Amino acid sequence: MFRTPSYRVALNGYGRIGRCVLRALYERGAQAGFRVVALNDLADLASLEYLTRFDSTHGRFPGEVRIDGGDLLIDGERLQVLRAEIPEAVDWAALDVDLVLECSGVYHTRADGERFLAAGAPRVLFSQPMASEADVDATIVYGVNQDRLSGRERLVSNASCTTNCGVPLLKLLNEAVGLEYVSITTIHSAMNDQPVIDAYHHEDLRRTRSAFQSVIPVSTGLGRGIERLLPELAGRIQAKAIRVPTVNVSALDITLQTARPTSAAEINRVLREAAEQGPLAGLLAYTELPHASCDFNHDPHSAIVDGSQTRVSGPRLVNLLAWFDNEWGFANRMLDVADHYLRVAAPLHRSTSPVKD
Repeated sequence: MFRTPSYRVALNGYGRIGRCVLRALYERGAQAGFRVVALNDLADLASLEYLTRFDSTHGRFPGEVRIDGGDLLIDGERLQVLRAEIPEAVDWAALDVDLVLECSGVYHTRADGERFLAAGAPRVLFSQPMASEADVDATIVYGVNQDRLSGRERLVSNASCTTNCGVPLLKLLNEAVGLEYVSITTIHSAMNDQPVIDAYHHEDLRRTRSAFQSVIPVSTGLGRGIERLLPELAGRIQAKAIRVPTVNVSALDITLQTARPTSAAEINRVLREAAEQGPLAGLLAYTELPHASCDFNHDPHSAIVDGSQTRVSGPRLVNLLAWFDNEWGFANRMLDVADHYLRVAAPLHRSTSPVKD
């Protein structure tokens, strides 16, 4: 009997997404197909151990976490802990990893990515969109375009949580009813680029205001990100974003002008069927229950369509609401992309052949 190849990965950055990626991997168990063998973060070891064990949003870690020397032991598996400030300060090749998951959110250009490669990383998967399409070999939204990965790519982006929510829906509806114009408002939980109380925290002055006392408009690159993945909609998408005083779970309010007359019943049927079967099953969910945002905390789907909120004005103006856990859903998609990426990739650094039990 053969078990799944055991790929070795390293985390660079151990904030909200880095910790969720690690937690999601352990919650998936043996089926994950790879494990984290090292992490690089500037926080002290005691803080890393504590923040792994306890999480205000996702609860206690589902396994044993403890410090052993200068490393972390998680369910008996050793994670080497590094505290390098720059990619060049880590000998990624010596870590014998197949992939670096860049979860710091700091790096956005090809020059940044090449710093990891020059220091011995065989491949890098970024947890953020890059500055431009040319700054990465591929931007992947799992369920939509992961098949474009040939295995030769060295720098890949996992896009953003909002892109992972919106792109599958727009692609699906463009194929079903045709889309002429799209307007999206992201209703996003507060993030760590906002202060708890008014304080200088960002060059965008709105982000200097207390995250938990106001609804705050912020800038967004969602429109550009969608156009990169769905170029057939280029020039026909506008997006804005509003931060709201919640700690997790966000939503997209999507307004569409369709190419032909449609109805709420037709739109919901298309979305419900896609959630139940086909390439989006397990990634897209559909509900008509009277949910609130907290009901989707720790939900691994990329998008959960609330069919009770679908509206059609006149024959062709459609409005949708799609929920998503901006931490947990995105972290799970990062694992999906990493798994697919490594399965199609020719070994660059080490053997990843199946291990016979």
